[in-house]
Amino acid sequence: MAPHGENPLPLLRVRGPSMVPTVRDGDVVVVRYGVAPSVGDLVLVRWGARPGQLSIKRAHERREDGLWQVLGDNAFGSTDSRALGPAEVVGVVRWRLWPRPRRLR
Repeated sequence: MAPHGENPLPLLRVRGPSMVPTVRDGDVVVVRYGVAPSVGDLVLVRWGARPGQLSIKRAHERREDGLWQVLGDNAFGSTDSRALGPAEVVGVVRWRLWPRPRRLR
């Protein structure tokens, strides 16, 4: 994944089953940095416990400290805020480009 600042609209390849059926392993998505997320958005996040790992999850609830409770769409195949606690939102996933292009929410 491209580090923040390299490209304002980086293309990222999804890994793992946590967001099935919305996005699947191998899908390519576009992420916008510097955009405020809304509840229900797909977001690119990081957790303090896993600082080198970025994940795509669904924004569920914003906390007063600015962190977010995030959940995977696949409850049986996702490690998310239920296990790792609140996450820092790095960007908002706007489009799936491949293999089935469409705007994401």
